[in-house]
Amino acid sequence: MSTPIGPAIPTDPTTAPTTATTAQAAARLGEFTVVDVRSAGEYAGGHLPGAHNVPLERLDEAADALAAAAARGPLLLVCASGNRSAKGCARLAARGVEAATLEGGTSAWAAAGHPVERPAGTRAPWPMDRQVRLAAGSLVAAGFLAGRFWRPAHWLSGAIGAGLVFSGVTNTCGMAAVLARLPHNRPDEDAVPFEETLARLAA
Repeated sequence: MSTPIGPAIPTDPTTAPTTATTAQAAARLGEFTVVDVRSAGEYAGGHLPGAHNVPLERLDEAADALAAAAARGPLLLVCASGNRSAKGCARLAARGVEAATLEGGTSAWAAAGHPVERPAGTRAPWPMDRQVRLAAGSLVAAGFLAGRFWRPAHWLSGAIGAGLVFSGVTNTCGMAAVLARLPHNRPDEDAVPFEETLARLAA
């Protein structure tokens, strides 16, 4: 089970990450350095006020900057639902960097009526887990239908199924990493450059 947030955050990577409810995060928002680990497109579609964008796949690059931020005060990692931020907390804990995850992610935050920031006119892309489900389901269905006319096409469905099993066992997702590189998930021209985000975290 997750540990409710308190004055101390465990650094043992074998323990469940410390969590903050939306009410706890809202009450202490000024104390946290908030780090959104979603793709740049998801982040632009709406994020917690003051959140810095460090996509999960670039978390290792940001480890030193995040350690500097954690030395000044508590870190709060955020994603769409809490899954990616929990992974991020575990990866940081393995490096000795303390962080908490927002329970329910930005979805729970917005549902509770708390404010989100987004550039004017920005259209929010689907959360990454929804994009993965759509892509995987479409490929499985395509393999099944194509296999009715060309039998080897069934291997596509089998490959996607094997990939999902591997993803569940290893708690990784190669498809999400690929989808994150698509244009709708990448930062727009007005986004803060990643290097500047690192500088702000380290300052």
